[in-house]
Amino acid sequence: MKAFIFDLDGVIVDTAKYHFIAWKRIGEKVGFQLSHEQNESLKGVSRVESLERILGWAEAKISSTEKEALLIEKNEDYLQQIDAMGREEILPGVIELLQFAQENNIPVALGSASKNATRILEKLNITSYFNAIVDGNHVTKSKPDPEVFLKGAALLNQAPKDCIVFEDAAAGIAAAKAAGMTTIGMGGADEVKTADHCFDTMALIKPEFIRSL
Repeated sequence: MKAFIFDLDGVIVDTAKYHFIAWKRIGEKVGFQLSHEQNESLKGVSRVESLERILGWAEAKISSTEKEALLIEKNEDYLQQIDAMGREEILPGVIELLQFAQENNIPVALGSASKNATRILEKLNITSYFNAIVDGNHVTKSKPDPEVFLKGAALLNQAPKDCIVFEDAAAGIAAAKAAGMTTIGMGGADEVKTADHCFDTMALIKPEFIRSL
């Protein structure tokens, strides 16, 4: 069996809605209304890069001190929202696939740009399913750079070609492909159609399919 590497936002749990609310508020502070389409392009991108994109769209020039204050404000807003999360917010099929991995001794890693990944996994009470966690605190480059997935493979002692990545964003699919890994696009959006395999939800992924890989 190969190893599994999961993205977090939009794959295990839908925290994208909380990010959107928080980034929208930040955009309003610089006189900009963030659209859903623009927010989609922030998926899988680091917090710093996300702010830079918003400032670029807004054509806003602010100091590095002001940028840092906005980054802190955005994160605190987001954390307040996710602190109310519970296990009921885990997306369909996730627990079953994690249990399948555990029962079949398949090593599992998290590969996420989020700096709050560990906190979210703890809120969802699923930390025990993961053999390794690589998040925004452990990498210097954002997806589509493959750093996050290559570090995950290394921590699992697996060759990149033996890793299956579950992603919901174009940047994540590109990162996993750059790492030489098998990609499974989640969510059904057009932007993940470049993945090797695509599923609307994890509930549609059957054990037979995983074994076929």
